[in-house]
Amino acid sequence: MYQPAIDLDAIEAIDVHVHIEIDAHGHASLPDQLVEAASRYFKTDGPRPTIDAIAEYYRARRMAAVVFTVDARTHLNHEPISSIEIARAASDHNDVLIPFGSVDPRTGPAALELAARLIEDEGVRGFKFHPTVQGFDPSDEAYHPLWDLLQAKRVPALFHTGQTGIGAGLPGGYGLRLGLSNPMLLDPVAATFPELQIIMAHPSVPWQDEALSVATHKQNTWIDLSGWRPKYFPATLVQYANSILKHRVLFGTDFPLLTPDRWRSDAEGTGLKPEVMPGIVKDNAARLLGLAIQREEPR
Repeated sequence: MYQPAIDLDAIEAIDVHVHIEIDAHGHASLPDQLVEAASRYFKTDGPRPTIDAIAEYYRARRMAAVVFTVDARTHLNHEPISSIEIARAASDHNDVLIPFGSVDPRTGPAALELAARLIEDEGVRGFKFHPTVQGFDPSDEAYHPLWDLLQAKRVPALFHTGQTGIGAGLPGGYGLRLGLSNPMLLDPVAATFPELQIIMAHPSVPWQDEALSVATHKQNTWIDLSGWRPKYFPATLVQYANSILKHRVLFGTDFPLLTPDRWRSDAEGTGLKPEVMPGIVKDNAARLLGLAIQREEPR
């Protein structure tokens, strides 16, 4: 079972948003048509590294990385990469990798069973959800048993929010609905499950103000800064990251589509204050993930 062995003094950053897009058997996390469309959208046809290659990449940069896939078997009719295999591979690189699991909420009791197994038997440290790709509304009470389980097990849930490049340019966007990733749909989840730590991934374009509103009102919500180059961050996001949300903002990239080298280079030219950067790039994630002593957030 995975147990972290990360030396916080030996690393410079924790990237909380790293995708495993291909497994050791060559199986991709998305159907071929979506992989090709995403490559066009992001203007990249670069390699999709395996988890072992990702570990070496981050180790060379003195960084740790949260790694995961997205289980959308129902909505995409596509067998996902195994979260069990990700967790076990991360155990071989537990000095730099932190595994999150993913389950398909639409599978009902099977999702609960798999989530419990991933936590109890494999040691995953959180879960990744993509409401648009998985085709579900996170505010629907049908999914309360899943959020209740994650709250009881004290593991965070990371949700994609905002625009997505997945399906972009395909007829009807491949049938994927952007509105399911409006961060306001996470507000009732945060209200109903106040001990569940919820990470709203990405600048939530075009709903950035909604994300900031939720994060300001609900102390159990966080924002990761992945998926957008920092030079394009909305001014309000930078303002909040520098002030009232500075203890709940997290460094993330969306690797391999955006690299940590590019992110950090861009960040130097933004209005993010030097004094808040240690928290953003490492300390906040260490606290959230239980890698550091929990302290009450300053008021």
